[in-house]
Amino acid sequence: MTVDHLNPETLSPPVMDLYSQVTLAPPGARLVAIAGQVALDPAGELVGEGDYAAQAEQVFRNLRAALAAAGCTPADLVKYTIHVVGSSPALIEPIFDAAQRVFGTEYPKVASTWLGVSSLGLPEWLIEVDALAVAPG
Repeated sequence: MTVDHLNPETLSPPVMDLYSQVTLAPPGARLVAIAGQVALDPAGELVGEGDYAAQAEQVFRNLRAALAAAGCTPADLVKYTIHVVGSSPALIEPIFDAAQRVFGTEYPKVASTWLGVSSLGLPEWLIEVDALAVAPG
């Protein structure tokens, strides 16, 4: 399944080349909605208390696992939203570096949104990522 990534000249180039302005799913694809993933390991234990980079890495590992469970790969992502407690520009690099470590050469430059938030579901959670992907119809 091919997801198209567009960066039209009528929009600014993606900041730091970390995403695409538009991601287009192919006809007949099924939508896969992935709930917000936080830094909990498969046993439900928090990874990286107080550490944005460590939590981000676990969050993206969870996102990758959720994609696999739906029969998808990172190439099937169409959008994700990163929710960051106490957001600041200094957090962009460690969080996206964590994503690049998890996805490697499959790093998805898809439509994305970064939201600074005051809190998440539990006070120890620093990052949450929800996503949309497509799977073959």
